[in-house]
Amino acid sequence: MSTETVVEKTWRMLLERHPEARRGDPEMMEAAFAEPRLRQLFPFPSHGCLTFHRNTEFPWSNDLPFIAGAPEGSFWVYSARYGERLGVVATAQDAAALVVAHLPSDCGPAVDGPWPEPDHPSGS
Repeated sequence: MSTETVVEKTWRMLLERHPEARRGDPEMMEAAFAEPRLRQLFPFPSHGCLTFHRNTEFPWSNDLPFIAGAPEGSFWVYSARYGERLGVVATAQDAAALVVAHLPSDCGPAVDGPWPEPDHPSGS
């Protein structure tokens, strides 16, 4: 019997709208879950957005594109940290596909735990 990973459990709870799960746009979450590359990342819905992370605990990687709900039922896709709007699309499926198209090539399954802090130069 296999055990559920943190990523799998989080996706399941989001999709089932479990009372202990974060709340987000169900259409956005279902479309993202349908994409195998996004399904292996840690989903984090907040403030009308669905972000994806390479790790399962704070501090988050915060280096991946994400989906934001937009006026009149459209979806915006941004690069990490709102660096650039990558597109405005009409469907959640198109938004998820656009995120996948902009994922780094080295973006594999999320790792358990916090994202490693970058090395800071010592002393001054």
